[in-house]
Amino acid sequence: MAGDHFDVAIIGAGLSGVGAACRLQKACPSKTYAILEGREDLGGTWDLFRYPGVRSDSDMFTLSYPFRPWTHAKAIARGRSILTYIRDTAREYGVDQKIRFGHRLRAASWSSAEARWTLEVERGPEREVVRLSCGFLIMCAGYYAYEDGYSPTFPGVARFRGRIVHPQHWSPDVDYVGKRVVVIGSGATAITLAPELAKRAAHVVMVQRSPSYVIERPSSDGFADALRAALPERLAYRLARWKNILIGAYFYRFCRRNPQSAKWLLLSRVRDALDPNYDVATHFTPPYDPWEKRLCVVPDGDLFRAIRNRRASVVTGRIETFTESGVALSDGQEIEADLVVTATGLVLQPLGGVRLSVDGAAVDLGKTLTYKGAMLSGVPNLASVFGYANASWTLKADLICQYVCRLLNHMEARGYRQCAPRADDAPASSAPLIDLEAGHFQRAPGQLPRQGLKWPWRWRQDYARDVLALKFGRIADDALRFSPPRASRRNGRVGQGAEPPSRDRNGAERDAAAG
Repeated sequence: MAGDHFDVAIIGAGLSGVGAACRLQKACPSKTYAILEGREDLGGTWDLFRYPGVRSDSDMFTLSYPFRPWTHAKAIARGRSILTYIRDTAREYGVDQKIRFGHRLRAASWSSAEARWTLEVERGPEREVVRLSCGFLIMCAGYYAYEDGYSPTFPGVARFRGRIVHPQHWSPDVDYVGKRVVVIGSGATAITLAPELAKRAAHVVMVQRSPSYVIERPSSDGFADALRAALPERLAYRLARWKNILIGAYFYRFCRRNPQSAKWLLLSRVRDALDPNYDVATHFTPPYDPWEKRLCVVPDGDLFRAIRNRRASVVTGRIETFTESGVALSDGQEIEADLVVTATGLVLQPLGGVRLSVDGAAVDLGKTLTYKGAMLSGVPNLASVFGYANASWTLKADLICQYVCRLLNHMEARGYRQCAPRADDAPASSAPLIDLEAGHFQRAPGQLPRQGLKWPWRWRQDYARDVLALKFGRIADDALRFSPPRASRRNGRVGQGAEPPSRDRNGAERDAAAG
C-alpha cells in the first residue's frame, strides 16, 4: 500500500523528535515533514516511565531546548514536569499537528536511483502495514527497547510469593505502601526509586552486586534563581545553561585525568552525608574509576537521608536465589520482601530496531562509522540523533538537529538530492561509540556504530568543540559525498554518490558531477 511522501520524516516524538521538528520548521520552512511515533502519545522516555519519583539526572538548563528556556524552580526535575514541558513545546510550535501516532517504523529502504527512503510502517493496534516515503530520515527513536527492560535470570523466581516488577513496566496497581520492598540494582533508577519508595513503604533494601559512584546535588539552582531575579529571562537562562555546561565538562575532565583525586572527593562527600560508622567502603566504593560509568545523582541527599532515618538500607552482594519470602544472597543473608523491583537496566536497541537497507543491501550498523556524531558511513540522507554519555542528552541532540538543517539547506541551494559520508579515507582502526561501561552497552557489543580515531569520524564528548563544528563549521568536506541520482547510477557505488565537489583557489564549490 503506497502512502504519502515527505521531504523529511522524523522517527520518534520524544524529547529529540519534538526538538528536531521545531528546528526543522524554523530553519527549513519549505520542507514538508511528519513525525512517526509508535506509541499513542508523545514524550518518549518521559511518557514511558511511570515509576515513583522518576526524574532526570541532568539539570534542566542543559536538558531543555535552548530555544525554549526552562522556567520552573527545580533544576533537577521530575518526569511529569519534563513531559509537560515537551508537550507544551510541541503545542506552542505546532509540531504536535505533524505527529502520526501509532506508526511504528519497522524497515527503511534507500533507493539511489529515486533518491528517497521507502518506509515500512505498522499502523495502529492491528499493525496494518503501510508504506510512506521521504527524502531524508532523522532517527530520534533513542537507543533502548521500549517494550522490555533488561531482567537477568534469577534462580527460584517462580517460588517467590510476592510481586516482581521492572520499573519500565510500572503501573498504578503496584502496591508498595507499608510493604517490605527490595530494589535490585545500583544505577540511576535504583537510586531514584529507593528513597522515593521509602517514604511510604515499611522498609526498602537496595540490593546491589557492586556500587556506583553517587554525587549529591541540590534540586534547585541558586545561581540560576539569582540570575532570573536580576536579568531578563532568556539571558538568565543562557548564562545558567553555560555555567552548568562548563562546570560539568570541567568535572568530567577532572575525573578522567585525576581519578584518585576524584574518587577521594566523591567518597568524602558520601561519608559526610552518612553516619560516621557507615561502611562506605563496601556500599559506595565502586571497583572502577569515576566516570568510567555515568555518575548517579542524589538530589538534595534524599537517598542518604532515607538511610540515616532507617527507612532504607543498602546491601552489597550477589543474589543466590529467590525464596518464597524474598531473596537469599551468596553469603547466606536472606532479605524478606513483599515486592521486588528489578532496576537492572535497559535492552539496547539502536535506531528503534529499524532494519536499514541501501540499494537492496542490508546495513550492518555495527560495521558503520559515525560521521560528526550525526550520520553513518555509507548510509545516504540519514541522521541518527544520539546524545552525550557524559552530559545532558539534549546538548548533542540539538546540535545534530541544527547540523541537519544546515545540511538540508546546503543540499537544496546546490541542487543535491543525496549525500552520504564515505569512510574510504578514515583510519583503519576504530573504537566503540561509547567508552563508558554501562551494562546495556556491554551486553550488546557490535550493535552500535563505531567511531574512528580522529574528526570527523571521532565521537567527541565535548560540547564546546561540537558547537564550533556542527553550528559553524563548513558542511562540505572530503568525507561527505553529494550527488544527484544520475551521478550515483553512473558512479555505480552504493551510498557513495559522485566525487566530492572540487574547490577553486577561493574555496568556492564546483560540482564535479553536475551537467
